[in-house]
Amino acid sequence: MSYQCLLFDLDGTLVDSRADLINSVNLMLAEIGRERLPDARVLNFVGEGARTLIERALRATQNGSPQNSEIDGALEIFRRHYREHLLDHTRVYPEVEQTLAHLARIPKAVVTNKPYDFTMTLLAGVGLATHFEVVLGGDSLDERKPSPMMLVEAARRCGVRASECLMIGDSRVDVQAGRAASMKTCGYIPGFRGRTELVEAGVDFVIERFSELCALIECARGKL
Repeated sequence: MSYQCLLFDLDGTLVDSRADLINSVNLMLAEIGRERLPDARVLNFVGEGARTLIERALRATQNGSPQNSEIDGALEIFRRHYREHLLDHTRVYPEVEQTLAHLARIPKAVVTNKPYDFTMTLLAGVGLATHFEVVLGGDSLDERKPSPMMLVEAARRCGVRASECLMIGDSRVDVQAGRAASMKTCGYIPGFRGRTELVEAGVDFVIERFSELCALIECARGKL
């Protein structure tokens, strides 16, 4: 199948941002007098938006569920720390830039649950912003992934049907959103979640290296 548009998740797909996310969550916890959480535990909370990330971090460091006011306050503290640190250690995954450039003829969008302002700052900071015609963050529409809303809207803005798109991500959230939008899905194995979660979610394809994306859209190998 020849895809007319490529949709990409951000964290764990285009960039390895885990260190800066983990650090910012733990700086928030320290500021409100909580113990830091292990890196792997924080990473497991990532993927469904900033507010959900913070709610999970608070829940993990207290008895019972946090109040909305607690989440709101902690979220603002997290946003302050992350705004300061989101480019400290975040790096583009290998072969991403070359692959995006090689596929320049195909419209591309970023569809991420990360807030839009952080998304734009990050894309510009790592030099990827110019590759994408459309960028949607977790606060851009009324619903986030795994809802298909963002994916369908990204396809519309790129001028194609949703069924003509390939959704590339690293988690079940990306796969579920893609399937709900009637898109084929591709899982990036070196991302945050790994092969097992992607396969169990019903991903159509998996890639170990980013350049393998070319084979999925009828590009010849070895031309990067």
